[in-house]
This record gives sequence, structure tokens and C-alpha cells, in this order.
Amino acid sequence: MAKYICNACPEKMARYISQYFNDVIVDASKISASAGASKSKRRHSDDLNDSDDEYALGPTEEDLRELRKVHGLLRELWRACPAVLQNVVPQLEAELSAENVQLRLLATDTLGDIISGIGAAGVPTPPALDPSAYPPNTLSKSPEDASSLNLLTKPSSPQPFPHAHPQAYSHYLGRRHDKSPLVRSTWTTGIGRILTTSAGGAGLSQQEEDRLIDDLGRMMGDADEKVRIAAVKVVNSFTFRDIIWKLGRSGGITKPGSVLATLAERVRDRKHMVREEAMTVLGRAWGVALGEIAANNEQVISLVGGAPSKILDTYYTNDTEIMALLDSVFFKQLLPLAYPPIKPRSSRAVNGNSQRTKESQGADQEPVTADPDKIRTERILLLLRSLDERAKKVFFTIQSRQLVLSKVMNAYLARCEDYNGGVMGENEAQVKEHLTRLIKNLASNLPNPAQATVDLWKFAKMHDRRSYQLIRFCMASESDYRTVFKANVGLEFMFPPWPVSLLTLMQKEFTKRVAEATSSTTASTGLLGTLSLLLYRVSLIVYNKSHVPAIMSFSKSDEHSLAGAAHEILREISLRTPEVLKAHVQEICKYLQDNAPSSTKSSDAGALDNLKACASFASKYGNEMPKDRKFLQAMTSFALFGSPPEAAKYAVSVSWAVSDKKDLLAKNLVQKCVKDFQYGADGFLSRLATLSQLVLLAPEEVEGDSDTLTNIAIKQILLQVRQPANGSSRTYEWSETADDECLAKCWALKILVNRTRSHPTPETLSEVATSLYNLLYLLIHHEGELPSVKGTPPGHKSRLRLLAARSYLKLCTKKSLDPFLTPDAFNSLATVAQDGEQPVRAGFMQRLKKYLGQQRLPQRFYTIPFLLAFEPSDELRSDTVTWIKSRAVVFSNSQAQQTSSSKANIVMESVFARLLSLLAHHPDYDSDAEDLIDFARYIIFYLQSVATEENLSLIYHIAQRVKQCRDVITPAGTAAGTDPLPSYDDRLYHLSDLAQLTIRKYEDVHNWNIQTLPAKVRLPSSLFSEVKSHDDAQRIAERSYLPDEVEQGVDELVRASVRAGRSGHGKKRKSDLGEQAGREHKKAKSLPIRKSEVKKREKKSSGAVTKPGKAKRAAEEGGHTREKRRRGRSKAVETSYVERDSDEDDAEMRLMDQGNVAGTDDDGGGNASDGDQASEAGHQLRNGGENADEEEEEEAAAAAIEEEDEEKETPEPPPREKVEQKKPPQKPRPKRQKKTARAPTSNNKTRKKQPTSRNAATAAAEDIFDLPSSPG
Repeated sequence: MAKYICNACPEKMARYISQYFNDVIVDASKISASAGASKSKRRHSDDLNDSDDEYALGPTEEDLRELRKVHGLLRELWRACPAVLQNVVPQLEAELSAENVQLRLLATDTLGDIISGIGAAGVPTPPALDPSAYPPNTLSKSPEDASSLNLLTKPSSPQPFPHAHPQAYSHYLGRRHDKSPLVRSTWTTGIGRILTTSAGGAGLSQQEEDRLIDDLGRMMGDADEKVRIAAVKVVNSFTFRDIIWKLGRSGGITKPGSVLATLAERVRDRKHMVREEAMTVLGRAWGVALGEIAANNEQVISLVGGAPSKILDTYYTNDTEIMALLDSVFFKQLLPLAYPPIKPRSSRAVNGNSQRTKESQGADQEPVTADPDKIRTERILLLLRSLDERAKKVFFTIQSRQLVLSKVMNAYLARCEDYNGGVMGENEAQVKEHLTRLIKNLASNLPNPAQATVDLWKFAKMHDRRSYQLIRFCMASESDYRTVFKANVGLEFMFPPWPVSLLTLMQKEFTKRVAEATSSTTASTGLLGTLSLLLYRVSLIVYNKSHVPAIMSFSKSDEHSLAGAAHEILREISLRTPEVLKAHVQEICKYLQDNAPSSTKSSDAGALDNLKACASFASKYGNEMPKDRKFLQAMTSFALFGSPPEAAKYAVSVSWAVSDKKDLLAKNLVQKCVKDFQYGADGFLSRLATLSQLVLLAPEEVEGDSDTLTNIAIKQILLQVRQPANGSSRTYEWSETADDECLAKCWALKILVNRTRSHPTPETLSEVATSLYNLLYLLIHHEGELPSVKGTPPGHKSRLRLLAARSYLKLCTKKSLDPFLTPDAFNSLATVAQDGEQPVRAGFMQRLKKYLGQQRLPQRFYTIPFLLAFEPSDELRSDTVTWIKSRAVVFSNSQAQQTSSSKANIVMESVFARLLSLLAHHPDYDSDAEDLIDFARYIIFYLQSVATEENLSLIYHIAQRVKQCRDVITPAGTAAGTDPLPSYDDRLYHLSDLAQLTIRKYEDVHNWNIQTLPAKVRLPSSLFSEVKSHDDAQRIAERSYLPDEVEQGVDELVRASVRAGRSGHGKKRKSDLGEQAGREHKKAKSLPIRKSEVKKREKKSSGAVTKPGKAKRAAEEGGHTREKRRRGRSKAVETSYVERDSDEDDAEMRLMDQGNVAGTDDDGGGNASDGDQASEAGHQLRNGGENADEEEEEEAAAAAIEEEDEEKETPEPPPREKVEQKKPPQKPRPKRQKKTARAPTSNNKTRKKQPTSRNAATAAAEDIFDLPSSPG
């Protein structure tokens, strides 16, 4: 009746309604205005009476209650009869400008609801976005909104408010600039309701909707966290359709400035509450969109397909709170444990290998039978396919972390059983000490270590054997997914066919058990939170045996284009957890046996991955592999005709693991491979791959044919050029694909390398190793081409140079082979980190970081990563910086855990002396001021990655010690009887002074204090020798080797680099050395990775009188840039390439004298204890950040042959990145004026007089390998 009267007499009713609202609203506004006036007067007067205080407080609580009733009535009046509010809306508009925050807040909330058509009944229940629902939502068929069935909560607006009251609407939109964050957050919530309800069903124009969407994106970047949280929650209130069709109009996650891209940025927000909300909403959006992603809907994939990558990328921050949040989102939103709903075991198939469930697709439809294991596997593969390379590393790291932490958890459970609830007999002290160490390391990886320690002790005292068994079920490779799930939720009854909340079910089991030990609800909740997080990390969820059949099925059928992801994850499973393949290895072997290749039949597309899986499994469980004759014949066929050639290598590994007559097998394969070998014949690449694996696995059986193998590898392959250059103007470039000739040369080189690695005779090892090292030196020094071979295609050169460098690394992992890499050859190897082709640099650094992370290379190899100071690839540079800092954290933690009587671990500090030696022999070194400032960037790069306030004094002391020594590296090309040392001594002294200056400037910027060390550091004798003359030492110490203008340039560079480092932790991190500030004064140099920058600067500076760059000068002189960079340091043929014993170098890298700090041994060896493994596994950045490759399978297959320990990768902690710091961009430093000419320095003269004769490496290789001699 009231609605009818208002609509029948709108003019008359408008007057009465206006008068009523005027009495309430205007009076409250006057109180607010009076309060503002009283505040203004109080600033100018001190004698106000007490009556002013009541106005300063604004409306009373009673007034606010009345106002809320009135505003609730306004909502309903607008829904029923908007015409009667024509005079009230201006009053409400005036309320938006009230001085009192509560009035503005109430007016903003009311206007937002009026525009959205929301009544006094309140906001409708937001749609449930359930990422674990099955079948998943689609754009064509989404669940019905429950609010549409309730007339009281259904938004309804009779007319569009923006058209009826444009001025009030415009004033409302202006509240996004309100000074109060509460008002801005309420306004953000209001525009979200306007968008979700389409202005109460009245509709919005395209322009109005786009404006609101843009405003929503801006609010996500607001300075106040309340506003950002409100904006993120608004996105969570959208339906799946609205996310795609409304928010998606501004762009997807990869488009900067869009709402979804801004939401993705919030996962790295500096406030944890914002991060938590944003990461949950982003993961939920991807989970709900899974149905359209599986259907390859390009629109949906472009909008939200990159969400998992953004979420997993937060792993690199190494913040324990973020890591815990990531685990929660990963297993609740991206891969929910309850997806899909699991039926009781009685509904399984008879064979027990698959689970069956019926999902209801509608009341009027028949149930459809599906396989939950296949459904779950499809989701895992879809997730893996949507990840970028950086996120894939995190995905596989999470699975590798499970393997490491499960061992620690097993140790913890065993000690809990020994602890026996605190009642122990013998060994009480030992049990407590071990349990304390395990708890400490498990807790150190959790957000609140102190509380986690209390919880883990409480769990140990509970002594609940049932809980122990449940946790062991989660970690067991024999457990199928159903068992793991049931163990996680801790239930023994059957599950309903609808989605189940994991945490709720866990609480039913654990709360009951915890209640027996404590009556505190808070303590129970804390224990549940700690245990659930640990269960996420130790449970075998992804690499589960229930998923293997489905993964194999997808790899064969390529359903939904998931074959690539299936092959990738199958490789990881075979490498990391081959035991889960036990139930399926017979099926894999049968498949290989039926699809064996021959001279007329090629290999199946999936044979390589299956062979790799079999090889990994056979290396551990060879007795469970088939050994019948047909299977071995099939492996022989793969060894001779397998394609690609890697298939032949893995077939040899399988045959070697299962055969009972290994010697006969090896001799038979060698004879078949070398007999009538001819380049280009059928299967010639497979034969080369087979030989490369045989010389590694069966060195004694193959040694009799070593001359034949060497002849094939060198004379028939490496010394031949069958394919002419492609006519490209470049002489050195990377090719994405390798032709047969390039592959043949790579396999030939692997034959020589593997023969040296497994050489059975120690007496002849020196001769074999020296010849190979010389060959590798030639390939690196001459850009992938032997001196006697001309016309090698450019694409071949880059791949051969990369393979030679990686072969050096592989060889040096053996202690017996590392001494053959001389300091001069090491310096040449280090230049590969600055190769002109990015794939070469990335491939080399990936392998280097992997071996160093596994502690398989000596300490001197830690020098090479610091040459990436000028790396143009932001991704490679930032990954390397992260890796360096993570290693520094590992060594620092190792040092902190040692007792005061132990010698400290100073690996990263002691390597600084080696870095200065490497820079002194760098081909781009020059002693003029501008070049020295450039070289200061290497030192700054080192300091930013390693230096702390605690170790800066030690680094400074090492820089001083370098000036007290002489260089002992004999340069290649030096004639016998001459003394080449002075010129390189001067280089060392220049760099020593430069390092000391840079460290002092770095100290000043950070307000640190360098302390004088009582200890004396001994530098490695392979690089340095003491200055024998006291007078010479005094003269060198008193002299300053730096030009006067260097100090100012270094000071500016240090300050610019520190500023860039502090502000470079955002979404796209700039170079830590500050590209804008640092490169302004950078002149053109001959570093190949900076050629493009040289050209740009030359174009910009055309018309100015400048000094020609090195590359330009080299071109004018008619010589190649790299030829001008040759060291010109040759050795006599009889020079020994064996360094002094590594133990001697180890001793000299330590700090001497009693009580002095000492370094670790040069091998960087030593196994971590259980606690150390847990500490490193807690942060889990994979060594070098690489995925599994063929090296790990090859090394696993040769484990019984090689002497060194072939350990699995141990994830290590990355350094903490600041989640978000927004600072204004730094003003670039003005570009320094370049000199128009300069007199050649003594150093330049020395380089020009270098002889051009053949160096020792070239001569030795030609003599030993019988290579044709060539001019130097």
C-alpha cells in the first residue's frame, strides 16, 4: 500500500519525505560542520568553553543509529518508488562532503547500494567459486545465483541512477580521492557491487562500465592496505562470467595496467593480508576457469591462464609466510586434494587400479562414469602446461622438496617413537639432542618458528602412534592417491561423493587426539596449522603412483594437447621417484619391446621418455626389470637404430643394468657400432650415442678398441666439415636446431670426454686427460672451431663451444681430473659466461650452478658467476644473483652452526682474490680511468651479492692482500726465458686499489664500519706468490695505482647501484647495478654480449667527437674483435698442465695463525647432517634453477663405475627479496664527456707487442691428436 501511494502521488509524497530526511540528514551535517568550525577555531584560541567539545566529537551514537535507519529506508524507497527521492538525493550528495568521516562513510555506502539496487535486506550472498567442483564451470553453463531466487536480496533498480542524477553520480565517483581510507575502501566495495549487479539490473553504458573497471584497478594499487584488500575482495565477489566478460575487457594478467594484471601484482604485496587475499582469489579464478582452459578457450587462457605462474613466482621471495601461503593456495585452489569427489572403495573396478565415481550433471540427466585418477591427472598436466619456465622450476622444486623433507620427517617420527612421550630408558640425552635438532630445522621453515617448535614438541609428547602411521602413509611411495588423501584428512570412514573440506576433516581427527594432551582450543588450532602445513610439504601428492597410468595415457594419445606436459612430468617422476613406477614398469617394457626400431622402422614418438623412465628405474631396481631375450634384443635395436640418438644412450643404460653378461654385451655392441662405420649411414648417430655411453659404463671392455673410437671421433667427425657455411655475414651465432653433422660432432666429443671420465688405467690417465683438455681449450678459445678446420658453420661453433665448456665442468667434478685445468685455461673457460649468444651463456651457467650447488666442483668455480655484471638478460642475471645469495646463505648458516673452536666457512669471501686475478687476465682489461670504472661494476656486483656488515672487513682485507703478492699465471704466448709478470702485477695492483676504493665507498653508503682483522689470509699459490723484496713491497704499498678521476666515478657508480638495488625489487627488477645510472657513462667495449649496445651508443653519438670503441678500432685494423682479445700468452709444449696438489691449495685458502678464521677446503665437499638438509630444504630453490636433464640419468647409470658420490640435487634457499618497495625513479647521472684522444698506456703497448706464435694448447693438441698444424 505504501508503495502504491508513493507511486500514485509522487510530487506530494516527495515534499513530506524530503522534509523528514532534511530533519535527520541536514541536522547531522550541521553538527559535523559545526565540529569542523570548532576545530578550526581551536587552532587559534586557547580559551574555548566546554560546550565546544560536544560538537568536536561529531554526531552521537544515537544520531548515527537514526541515520542508519534513514539510509536503510532510502535504499528501499529507491527500489520501490525512486521519484519521491528527487529532493533527497541532493541532501545525500551533500553528505558526501561532510567533514565527519562517519557521515561520509555512511553516505558513500548508501549511494553505492542505491546505484546497485540493493535494499535494506542487505547484500546478496556472493556466488561460490569452488575450484574443487566437478564438472568445472563453463561460460555457457554456470551455477545459478542463489540471490536471484530471493526477492528481498535480489538487486533491483527501477531506473539507471547515473542518468536520473548525473551530478550526484559524478560526486560519488569523486570519492575515490577521499582522504580517509575507510571511505575509499567502502567506495571500492560499492563500485564492485555496481559492476556485479549492472547498476541494479538497469544496465551501464560501455563507457561507464570501463571507467568503473579502471577505477577498480587503481584501487588495487592504493597506498592503504584496507583499500587494496577491499579491491581484491571485489574481484572475489564476481562470477566466473563477470571475470571473463567484464574484468577481462581491460586485459589479461599479462597486460600491464589491467585489473587482472594488478591483481596478480598484489600476490607480492608488502602486507601479508593483501597477499593472502590476492593469491587466494587469483588461484580460485584459475581453478574455476579450468573447464574452459581444458577446452582450449583462447580468450580464457589469455586472461587467467598465467595466474599459476604469478602465484608460483612468489616462491623466489623466500619469505616463510609467503611460502606457507603458497603451499595453502597450491593444494586448496590450484590442485585441491578433494578434487574430484572420491567414492568409496567398493565402487572401484575389479582390478583395483582405477577409481570410479558418478558425478551428477543435473536432475534430469543420467549419471556419467569417470575415472577420478585421470581427472586429477588432467588437472595436474593443465597446470604444468600453463606455467612459464620460471614457474616450472618452482613446480618441480616443490616436488623435489617433498623427497628431502620426507626423509627429515621420517627421522623426526622415529625420534618421536624413541622419545616415547618423554619416558625413556637409555640414551635419553642423545634422543633429546637429536629430536631438538630436527624440530629446530623443521620449525625454521615455518612462518612462526617459535610457535612451531612448541607445537612439534607437543606432538612428540602426545606420542600418538596412529598419527605417526597416518603421516607415513602420506609419504610412502606405495600409497595410492586415495590412501594419501585419507591419511591427510585422518579419517577411516568412507567419503561422500561431494567435495570435502580438507582442513575440516583433519580437525575432526587431530582435534580429538590433541584434546587428550591439552584443553586449550588455541593450542589445538596452532598444532593443527603446523601439522597441516608440514603434511602439504611431505605428502606424495603429484608424483603418486595412481597418476602414472593416466600420465602414460596422455603421453600417447595427446588428449587436450597434453602430451608434452605428460612427457615432462613422466621424466621427472622417473628421475626423482622411480619407485612409483614399480606397478607399471612391465607395461612400459612391453610397449618398448613391441615398438623396437630397425633399419626400416623408426622409433615411436614416446619411446625416448619411456626409455628414460626405464633407465632411471633400472639403475635402482634392476632385479625387477624383465631379462628375457626378446627385451634385450629390443634394447639392442634401440641402441643401433633408436631415434633421437638419446634413445640409444638410455637403451644401453637399461641393457647394462639388466644384463647378466655385461662384458659380452659391451663387446657385442662395440663391434656392431664400429664395424663399417660411415658418416651418413643408417643409424650412425645412434651408434655414436651408444659408443659414448659404453665408454662410460664399460671402460675396460671398450679400451681394446680405443684407437678405433678415437679415429672415428676425431678424424672422421671432428676434423671434417661436410656442410658449408650458410652464407650468413655472422661467423658465430646460435641455431635453434642442430643438423646431423652438428649432432655427430657433439656425440664424438662426448665419446672422448666419457672415455677420460672412466679411464681405467691411472698410469695413462695423464696423457689421455692432457690431450682432451687441450682439445677443449682450442674449441673454447677459437669459438667452437679447431684451428686446423676452416669453414665450420656458425651454428655449429656455438653448440661446440658450449659443449666444450660444459665438458670442462663435468670433468672437473672428479678430483683426479680437476688439476689438469690450468689457471690460464680456467680464465679462458670463464669467458664463456660472457659469450655473444644468450643460449650459450644460459646453458653454461645452468650447468655451473647445478654442479656447484651439489658441491661437486672446487671453490674456484664460484668466481665465474660474478662475470655476469654486464649480463643484458634480466632473467639470467636476476636468477644468478638469487643463486649467489642463496649459496652465501648456505655457507653463512653452515658457519653459524659451527662451534667457536671450529674453522669458519668463508668460501664466498675467499673467492674475491680469485675474482681479482680473473679480472686482471680479462681480455677487456685496460688501465685508463674509464675502463677501471667499468671494472668497478664487477666488484660492486660481487659486493651486492655477497657483502654484509659482518664479512666486509674480511673482503677488504683480501683486497689488501692481493697488493702484497705477484701474479704467477704464465700467459699463453710468452717466449721461454722471458719474465711476463710485471705487466700482470700492475693489473693486480690497479684492481686491488680499485677494490679497496669501491669497498670503502660501499661502506660509506651503508654506514658500516670496516674493522681491522688480526688474521692474515693466505692466497692460493696457483695464482699468487709473495713479493720477496721488502723494498719492492714497501714501494708497491705506498704507491697509488689509480688515476685521480677514478674516485669520483666509482663514488657515483656505487651510489647509483645501491639506489637501483633498493628500488629494484618490484615486478620487473632492474639490474642491481642500475642500468640507467651505470650505463650512461659506459663506453663501447668489446664484450660480445654488449655489441648491440655499442651500436646504439655509436648511432646516438654520431656527430660528436669521441674516442673510437675497442670493437671499432679492431675493425679498422682489419682484425676480428676476438682476435684482438687474444691473450697472446703461449706456453712451451713441455709445460705441465697439472696444477699443484689440491690439498696444498686447500691449505693456502685457509686463514693461518692460532685463533684465526679459516676457509673451507677447495673442493667444497662435506655432507650435511639431517638438520642441515632440513635447513636447506626448507627454502628449496633448485641448484642452478634447472629442470632434470640427461646428465642426471647418465651419472646415475654410471654410479657404480665412478669414484665420486653421485648425489641427487638438494634444494637450497634463495635469498629473501623485498616483496614490494615503491620509490620514485632515480634521476640518471649525466653522461661523462669522453676524451677525443689518448696516449697509449704502457699496458696497451705490452698487448701490441704480444707474439702471434702458436700457443702451447694448440701445439699439444696437434701433436697428441695428430692434427694438421696451423698458423697461430
